[in-house]
Amino acid sequence: MADAVVLTFEKFWHWLQGHPNCILAAGTPEAVIYDQDAFHWHFGKEGDTTLLVQVLHGKELVGELLIPLGEITHVEGEATSKDEFVFECLIEGGEGPVAAYHFTLSHGYDPEEPSPKGRWVH
Repeated sequence: MADAVVLTFEKFWHWLQGHPNCILAAGTPEAVIYDQDAFHWHFGKEGDTTLLVQVLHGKELVGELLIPLGEITHVEGEATSKDEFVFECLIEGGEGPVAAYHFTLSHGYDPEEPSPKGRWVH
């Protein structure tokens, strides 16, 4: 597997939903939510226009990201260390692509990995 990857947002989103236990952090340029052992990540959709990434402690909402559908042009992923891979979700800005959201996972994307029927555990 190569360390750097470029994906459509649709492909990344589908893949990410199979890896909630692999997320170390997620956020925007303004704020980051870090994982803890007692937290779990939940994915959802609000209406027809917004995707949700929520972090829960039991049934208590700790934080969430609201991602508008259709704004992200693509996702770029790259290893930042042996055990951390950052995936930046890019939108078009006035000066070119801008990382509007990012996800740090404990492993990279493997194009040879079969599509999940449930959640993957690494």
